[in-house]
Amino acid sequence: MKRAILLAAFGASDIQGQNSLKNFDALVRARFPGIPVRWAYTSVVLRERLALARRKSDSTIKALRRLAFERFEGVAVQPLQTIAGKEYTELCAAAGEVAQSAGLVCRIGEPLLAANDDVREAAAVIVRHLPETRRPADDVVLMGHGAHHAMVARYGDLARAVCALDSRVHVGAMNGGVTLEEILPRLSAPRVWLMPLLSIVGRHALRDMAGEGETSWRSRIEATGRACIPVLKGMAEYTGFAEIWLRHLEGAARALDWTADNA
Repeated sequence: MKRAILLAAFGASDIQGQNSLKNFDALVRARFPGIPVRWAYTSVVLRERLALARRKSDSTIKALRRLAFERFEGVAVQPLQTIAGKEYTELCAAAGEVAQSAGLVCRIGEPLLAANDDVREAAAVIVRHLPETRRPADDVVLMGHGAHHAMVARYGDLARAVCALDSRVHVGAMNGGVTLEEILPRLSAPRVWLMPLLSIVGRHALRDMAGEGETSWRSRIEATGRACIPVLKGMAEYTGFAEIWLRHLEGAARALDWTADNA
């Protein structure tokens, strides 16, 4: 079987985000030596922006069709998503469409918080990677994307798992799940660290989390009279999170009857 790996992310247009994805790409290539690795961007807006800048990017379905055209037979697809929400469903649908029309065998790895074990592991990663200069009495708030989808409940699961390890660390999301309004009354420290629960640092982290606008999470925390310190580092930059995605990719590869050892 002629095999390939397709990694699917929201996308990145800035240097930091691109470097985060390149670093994850390098981890995948090291885990699966000799297997071609391709990328797909799930954000339509970002793909259009890159096209205007004459920079190439593929949607999931276009990337899969390209692999089928190049006569690949089996593809392990790994999304860099947090939950199995709308984007994950759309990715699965794209894989199913290409499988039916082009005969490409696709197996899709699970998102970050697929199982309870993933939630517990992610909580441990968060606590392990808190800012080095954070004092034990400082609060920490993590901002995820969230979703208008039943699987947004995973953010609540993660929030409880993190709180069990450190009660001053709070997990929230922009859309659904645990909101910032619910978190604000729980803050008691004069200093709050703000971290993205997003695969890369992009517009959401720069604008919605750490931006100067009055609706950003930073501004809303500062409006309570607290100092707020943003940490602009995405999940793909932390080895612990990357390992969860890599383990799920290995699961997709096993479903195709090939592994990191025999790839």
